Amino acid sequence: MGRPAGWTTTVTGRPAMRSPGRPGVNEHREVRRQFWRRIAEGLSSEEAAAACGVSQPVGGRWFRQGGGMSPLSLRPLSGRYLSIAEREEIALLKAQGKGVREIGRAVGRDASTISRELRRNAATRGGRLEYRAVTAQWHAERRGRRPKTAKLATNQRLHNYVQDRLAGAITDGQGRPIPGPNVPWKGRRHGRRADRRWGTAWSPEQISRRLRLDFPDDDSMRISHEAIYQALYVQGRGALRRDLTACLRTGRALRVPQARTRRRGKHFVSPDVMISQRPPEVADRAVPGHWEGDLIIGLERSAIGTLVERTTRYTMLLHLPRMEGHGQQPVVKNGPPLAGHGAAAVRDAIAKQIATLPEQLRRSLTWDQGAEMAQHVQLQLDTSLAIYFCDPHSPWQRGTNENTNGLLRQYFPKGTDLSRHSVNDLDAIAAALNGRPRKTLGWKTPAEALAEHLESAQAAGVATTP
Repeated sequence: MGRPAGWTTTVTGRPAMRSPGRPGVNEHREVRRQFWRRIAEGLSSEEAAAACGVSQPVGGRWFRQGGGMSPLSLRPLSGRYLSIAEREEIALLKAQGKGVREIGRAVGRDASTISRELRRNAATRGGRLEYRAVTAQWHAERRGRRPKTAKLATNQRLHNYVQDRLAGAITDGQGRPIPGPNVPWKGRRHGRRADRRWGTAWSPEQISRRLRLDFPDDDSMRISHEAIYQALYVQGRGALRRDLTACLRTGRALRVPQARTRRRGKHFVSPDVMISQRPPEVADRAVPGHWEGDLIIGLERSAIGTLVERTTRYTMLLHLPRMEGHGQQPVVKNGPPLAGHGAAAVRDAIAKQIATLPEQLRRSLTWDQGAEMAQHVQLQLDTSLAIYFCDPHSPWQRGTNENTNGLLRQYFPKGTDLSRHSVNDLDAIAAALNGRPRKTLGWKTPAEALAEHLESAQAAGVATTP
């Protein structure tokens, strides 16, 4: 009678159980769950790897393999199954020579559970049953895998529908395909101002919702948009090729966790200078002296700064000339901002303009989270101007300034070199804008509205000299 399948012979001639291999380092699921929980909290792959005790290259590899998405459930393990902590305690008690009943009482499990655990999940490489917690956890997870075939991999009709609407060819009026630019997929997001791959480019949500209209009576033609994203991003699903991510609107090769987007923002912006901390009097525009600012960008990163007073819509322009050496030497990463709108240049330009104003018109300044305001602390010390920052991607929080920038584009169109304009040019354009009647001011000009406020303040005995 032959030996059972899965057994081999040792050097001594005694039969031994065949080992399925060596457990990988930090391969058990709980470590990966901890890693993806940290990713869900907004940490980077390096920070998440350090938090769960694995190396940074391992964390980066896990993130790429998952396409930025967790390939396993983040729900805590059911109490029905032994955890890694319980297996560590079992291994310690077993090494001390304790029996299964004593171990069961210590761990709070039935003796039969401990007996089965010691028998089924023991290490077998030496031909003997030796219980180690890490190996036992690896055995249990390997045995408990239930790989589920992706729906797109089994339903070819559904697969073709999804792929045609995601990456189908663009056609002309006669149905002839138009290939568009030849853009090789390099496994990362497309660069700025670069050709994109052409495709039908329906979003996963559009595809998912449209299936219900095109196949109202066919339940097999149903798939969620999240399943389409997983088929695109998660390696091993085997349904859609990773290079089809180039057909998505964002073109991301890796998905970005939502919590990570909430952490976006500049390091120099702290909660105490956010727009939510701005005094209520700024919102009602009753008191002048509260300003909004921004940059308008032109050709070759030329720029002009804009300052707009919220109550009167009075506008001042900041001259930001290029620094010496611009265009005469190659761009140096993290080098000096020779384009002329670096943090120091913007700080000095604002301070120079604000110094020309009466003290009552120097109350606050609201800006977006651009790097040009990295020296806002020094600016506040120089001008006594309270500075606040808008939320990321929220230009409507500086609506007055955005509207004024639109008006200024009549004089400074996009795609033109703004560095050619002198200080006199900017002052003349600002004077023209301040002399234009505004409907919101009862058809008064910003200059007239500002003069009225200053006269009222002077009549009330408030100093109006700079």
